Amino acid sequence: MKHINIKVKGKVQGVYFRATTKAVADQLGAKGFVVNLNDGSVYIEAEGDSFTLDSLVEFCHEGPDRAEVESLDVEETSDIKGFKNFEVLKRLK
Repeated sequence: MKHINIKVKGKVQGVYFRATTKAVADQLGAKGFVVNLNDGSVYIEAEGDSFTLDSLVEFCHEGPDRAEVESLDVEETSDIKGFKNFEVLKRLK
């Protein structure tokens, strides 16, 4: 089990990035959350095996059809949180 934090910058809000990320994460079996940040970026925390997380990162490089991803910051941490599912959050708690 691995834990990654992803920050996606570009035209990534208002283009169904969070909903599409949830659909992809659910299909892959990733657990965690996705949320819009005030700076216009999207932030994702996800847990799963290497294949699952690599596939999620690969999706984030492109995003949904109307997204224009400019950059992606991916950080692997040892901070396993044991998420039960993948959620779309309105804001960080």
